[in-house]
Amino acid sequence: MTRFTAADWCVGRSAPLGASVQHAPQLGVNFAVFSEHAHSLELCVFDANGVMEQRLPMFGPDDGIFHGFLHGASVGLIYGYRAYGPEGTLAGHRFDSSKLLLDPYAREVITAPRKDFAWDARHFDQVARAAGAPRSIGLEDTHAGTDSAEVALKGRVVHAGTLCAASPRRVDAEVVLYEVHVKGFSMQRHDLGAIKPGTFAALAAPTSIAHLRALGVNTLCLLPVQFSLSEPALAASDRSNYWGYNTIGFFAADPRLASSADASAANAEFRAMVQALREADIDVVLDVVFNHTAEGAFDGPTLSFRGFDQASWYRLQPNDLSKLENFSGCGNTLNIAHPRVTQFVLDCLRFWFGEMGVSGFRFDLATALGRPAHSQAFDPQAAFFIALRQDPMLANARLIAEPWDCGPNGYQLGQFPSYFQSWNDRFRDGVRRYWLHLSVTRAEFAKRFCGSSDLFQGSKPSAGINYISAHDGFTLADMTSYSHKHNVANGEHNRDGREAEPAANFGAEGASSDPAILRQRRLVQRALLATLLLAQGVPMLLAGDELANSQQGNNNAYCQDNAIAWLDWSKPDRGHVALVGRLTALRQRFALLRWPSWFSDEMTERQCARALWLAPSGVAMRLQDWHDTEDLALACALYSPESTEAELLLLFNPHHVDRKFALPDGAWRVQLDSSADESVQAGHDALRCVKEYIDCPAQSVMLLLREADQLVKESIASQ
Repeated sequence: MTRFTAADWCVGRSAPLGASVQHAPQLGVNFAVFSEHAHSLELCVFDANGVMEQRLPMFGPDDGIFHGFLHGASVGLIYGYRAYGPEGTLAGHRFDSSKLLLDPYAREVITAPRKDFAWDARHFDQVARAAGAPRSIGLEDTHAGTDSAEVALKGRVVHAGTLCAASPRRVDAEVVLYEVHVKGFSMQRHDLGAIKPGTFAALAAPTSIAHLRALGVNTLCLLPVQFSLSEPALAASDRSNYWGYNTIGFFAADPRLASSADASAANAEFRAMVQALREADIDVVLDVVFNHTAEGAFDGPTLSFRGFDQASWYRLQPNDLSKLENFSGCGNTLNIAHPRVTQFVLDCLRFWFGEMGVSGFRFDLATALGRPAHSQAFDPQAAFFIALRQDPMLANARLIAEPWDCGPNGYQLGQFPSYFQSWNDRFRDGVRRYWLHLSVTRAEFAKRFCGSSDLFQGSKPSAGINYISAHDGFTLADMTSYSHKHNVANGEHNRDGREAEPAANFGAEGASSDPAILRQRRLVQRALLATLLLAQGVPMLLAGDELANSQQGNNNAYCQDNAIAWLDWSKPDRGHVALVGRLTALRQRFALLRWPSWFSDEMTERQCARALWLAPSGVAMRLQDWHDTEDLALACALYSPESTEAELLLLFNPHHVDRKFALPDGAWRVQLDSSADESVQAGHDALRCVKEYIDCPAQSVMLLLREADQLVKESIASQ
């Protein structure tokens, strides 16, 4: 290791934050880090093995920033920090100079040799030990209170990144999302050649891209890829946080998702993956976790933020500053209302958007981002939202909110600023209940299918992200195969995961060999897929639903880094795959299926597109019809602004028997029957033109197109 002298260390600059390589006028690295309450900070540099340490006192603070410039330092230098500050947890402080701290802006995070991420008693300070950690999580306490440098996470200096070429934002109404876990997507694929399964490279492999294009999806929403840790309790029981919602290195791609275990390769491989997907006209949205960090509750380890300045980085309980607010349900809540924390989040978003090439972000538990400093109430005009809206780089980014958190009044669906899109769980539950016959009205189904104007009236239909399944909950196959969750493998005695999730097993819990049960399950799965992809709003498909992938009834597979959560490619439902491709093609073909503004239900209104809901008899729905929970069949006729006649007709029959529907005047050609095999549809739909009545098969969706007069004559003549 190069020993730096006092002459090599000078004041440097307070911006940008992090470690920045400078080549002129002299080679070196500038270091800058925030702490509002620390008395002093030390930069700690290490040899290539991360062992030998040299400490250099930081200069400042200037406006809360400590800084310094190290002449002769360059790419590859391993470093961390130590912070000295006031004692007294009653003020929320947790300064402990025996804990080596990871730079919040580290572009690469390296660890000591580990089984997963080694949790060691040396990470826990006196406060955590007094609260029962680490013994309470099953870790040895022989090193408690001693220096953590040997086992600590450390940063490594990297070259400055370059900005990716900007691409125009895809029109909201044209987006088709595909939520996918990078590792789980390809771990059980056997068509990757020399590409390592479970990696960024595998997601961008030609065979993977071919599958995505066959589905017609154009935007991937990746579960977290930033450097994360498994919670101590999981690590102690030989499990891991598979989903990755426990971030500690916000600027670093997780090397566990890269082809090489070397942290230096992860960011580069991620960027190459994004580029390959963009060349295939597929955008990438990144799931980001800014509601909490991996340091956990007050009895958790000191790894980074807690040691730098707990009172600034985290929200403290107003009646006990030694404890942390827990709006995340994970032990701590980032204090987004603090200006420096707001800056941190914006810098992070700019890094992934500008340098790594993603198209946008899905914010986990996003309500936590809108709670002001001195209030627990959600505010859509909170400082973070204002700062985000005016950022010139991020103005083109897609922003998606998970519109709830675990704090008071945490459910805020429809309340986010208009430039956000939001996960619509009301669509999920309403549509599921409709097809599973679980106490829902036709009125609820119709509202969800037409874009949920009751929730997003101040915006537009594409403000809602529609989904029927996501990473959190049953898969499509499992919601039609299980009536209750089966999460025993998670080690929490089946207490975790959503209770009473809308689901039905159709006569047998789990796998079945009964042809009647299997047929019924498949019909409902296909009807659910059709409803999702033909509805107004932005559809999101869960990766694997097109394969009829099962998680064996586990509706909270967050710690299942195994075949339970990985996609099973050995026996895909190819009919589902073809159906999804057909549905996305229809969505692209017919603008009325992705209309950018709200439908009117006033048939005298000629300035906008209109939707008229009909009973199977063909008459307009009456008030009493909407609230009938016995007869759920109905039809929806769609009119463009230029037409006085319906152009598209959708039929919904959730019942167990076929249902006759009266058709509006004119001739109609069947475009889709969700119950029919794709080979049958491809061979016969082009000739199937009907008038007056049609039988809609049991548990199915049909889409019909009005034919022009000349086309009707030609069609009839050909038959």
